[in-house]
Amino acid sequence: MTKLKLASTTAGARILGLGSVQPDNVVTNDDLAQRMDTNDQWIRERVGIESRRIAEEGTLLVDMAAEAGARAVKDSGLTPNEIDTVIVATCTMPTPIPNAAAQTADRIGIPAPGAFDINAACAGFCFGMGTAADLVRGGSARNVLVIGAEKLSDWLDWTDRSTAIIFADGAGAAVLGPASDEASVGVGPLAWGSAGDMSQTIHIKPDNNALAQEGQAVFRWATTKIAPVALRAIELAGLTPADIDVFVPHQANLRIVDAVAKRLRAKGARDDMVVADDIRHSGNTSSASIPLALDHMRADGRLRSGDTVLLVGFGAGLSYAGQVVVCP
Repeated sequence: MTKLKLASTTAGARILGLGSVQPDNVVTNDDLAQRMDTNDQWIRERVGIESRRIAEEGTLLVDMAAEAGARAVKDSGLTPNEIDTVIVATCTMPTPIPNAAAQTADRIGIPAPGAFDINAACAGFCFGMGTAADLVRGGSARNVLVIGAEKLSDWLDWTDRSTAIIFADGAGAAVLGPASDEASVGVGPLAWGSAGDMSQTIHIKPDNNALAQEGQAVFRWATTKIAPVALRAIELAGLTPADIDVFVPHQANLRIVDAVAKRLRAKGARDDMVVADDIRHSGNTSSASIPLALDHMRADGRLRSGDTVLLVGFGAGLSYAGQVVVCP
């Protein structure tokens, strides 16, 4: 049998740059109270959101994806010509064809990359990061742009307070490149899976194409099932909970975030572990929530170069994934 020669000599992948973008339009809880039966206190107590960003009419998902991606490429120190693969994680494209990735790459000026979308909803960015790291390690790609981008406002019933108070728009991105040796590897293996038996707890209603979810069922599932996924990701990275500096879970609900962080601390995570709470002013942006939080926390000084970061995404599908990364 002929032995294949691997094209790559890298030991794995590392994050080279981050970037994000949000619409300028800020929608407060009081603004929503003018449209539906709700109020600021109820929203804060239920999901932890104070405000969110909603794109203006005419803004396309690929517009946000391209801007976030271009910022990540610039932050990485690379040029668009040096990116050979583009992955867009999204579940809110208006149509399935054409995909977001090829359009986004063209807007950024990336010539002829491998380009494809991933739909794992709120777990999509982690799925994309794991895929990108494996492509780099396997030699199929060298520098990969991974973008989580969502325009959830296109898929909401603005009279339904169970969803309209939660979801929002935005995009975040990361550039992954090769790690020359094991000491510089900055993206750990994925701990991932799905719970297809619960797929209908988050779905699109056929009568009006609006997002619907069974909030209590999702809450119970997330608060019991996600901590073990996070712990498995730490184990796969060869670390312990005490090694984690920053915890960045999908920003679904602040009560879920706090519950999972509490369980991690009960398993040995440090009391001073920084926990993302970007949902307060970004809302739930599905696949964009993790990269948005990373970029915002870095800008605020809560995330520093070299920090060991635990990412966990979970949502519609139901799909979930966790991984440990190192901040660039």
